[in-house]
Amino acid sequence: MADINKLHFNNKGEKIMVNNILIIGSGGREHALAWKLAQSPRIGRLYVAPGNGGTRDIAENIAIKATDAKVLARFAKKNSIVLTVVGPDDPLALGVVDVFQSRGLRIFGPTRGAAQIEASKAFAKRLMRNSGIPTAPFRIFRKYNNALNYVRKHGAPVVVKASGLALGKGAYPCKTLAKAEKALAEIMLERAHKQAGNEVIVEEFLDGQEISIHALCDGKTSVLLPTAQDHKPIFDGDKGKNTGGMGTIAPVPWINAQTLRDVNEQIVRPTLRALTKKRRSFTGCLYPGLKMTNEGSKVLEYNARLGDPETQSYMRLLKTDLLDVLDACVDGKLSELTIEWNSGFAVCVVLASGGYPEKYKEKIPIFGISEAEKIPGVIIFHAGTMYSDQLQTSGGRVLGITAIGETLQETLNRAYEAIRQIKFKGMQYRKDIGAKIISMGF
Repeated sequence: MADINKLHFNNKGEKIMVNNILIIGSGGREHALAWKLAQSPRIGRLYVAPGNGGTRDIAENIAIKATDAKVLARFAKKNSIVLTVVGPDDPLALGVVDVFQSRGLRIFGPTRGAAQIEASKAFAKRLMRNSGIPTAPFRIFRKYNNALNYVRKHGAPVVVKASGLALGKGAYPCKTLAKAEKALAEIMLERAHKQAGNEVIVEEFLDGQEISIHALCDGKTSVLLPTAQDHKPIFDGDKGKNTGGMGTIAPVPWINAQTLRDVNEQIVRPTLRALTKKRRSFTGCLYPGLKMTNEGSKVLEYNARLGDPETQSYMRLLKTDLLDVLDACVDGKLSELTIEWNSGFAVCVVLASGGYPEKYKEKIPIFGISEAEKIPGVIIFHAGTMYSDQLQTSGGRVLGITAIGETLQETLNRAYEAIRQIKFKGMQYRKDIGAKIISMGF
């Protein structure tokens, strides 16, 4: 890869300046972003900190923790990084964007103040209530006994949530009182999510399917990405504990253009206005998770970054140069860019370690990736992998098996055919990604 400030020529013979890029994170989302950015003719050197066993093949992995903002900023300065892209939630919540901006470094992501919309579900729920944004009725508690008394008085079903960041595992849908009591004890007494459980939200249980909405934002303008649907619980049929996400499909075929317009006008734009009013103008990707109820779309929670595994599906569909998209967001020029998407569908099926989302073993050898990627339309993104003498597992979610196709069924068939080629001890995955939509006739 070329260094910054060197000229390249595109296929039209035009001179272009190349850019050194840093991606912060180590998951499937970051591998997918690196994969897409590597296709840009404007890319110079591409770095991922800390990266994983897959990003090492297309970028240079840098052994810096994603949460070490000052060290990351020094690296960016020293290596002439033109743009840094933040993947995970933790660095955003800790203020990595603020650190970079204070040093005159360009970075994609919201400031610490704006990222509070994800870092504190209590903050987000109050913002929604005060701004008239549709969400489930709720109560916020800091004391276990108060929360327990409320749940016993209110009854089930309810949803109990840790207010802070919990790797996507902090929400407990409880259809019985016993489950609600257990959830409160796990969050507030056993400290399953550590400081994330200092506050809990108890909210009304909403019926309906969940979808993921992603809005790219430049502080003034927002653009919606195609809809996606994640599958959070660990087991088929949405059973078992919630995870960071076990698979996605995009787009969601039963969401029509009018519904998207309503979501934009009733949820996305009011949220951005409310943050701006609080002097927390949002730049980056705002990702509300929605429940599609009989009363319309309601916000379950906000994320202040691209979703994972949603991003793995999105990068397979994105036609526009990703660097152009990120530059437009950072430079406040999103209104000047038309973002194009390929037709058809993209899916991602996550292969996880045995025992995930609880305790699991690491350093287990992985086999069959090269065979799986021979299947048409299949690309595999690494999440919890590392490379020693061979590729091994290093996390709960290990690989994202992505596929594209013209129909959803064709796309799913390709992904699951690829999975049959891959092996590692304890490997688990959901076999029903997209099945609910297929059963609806799509």
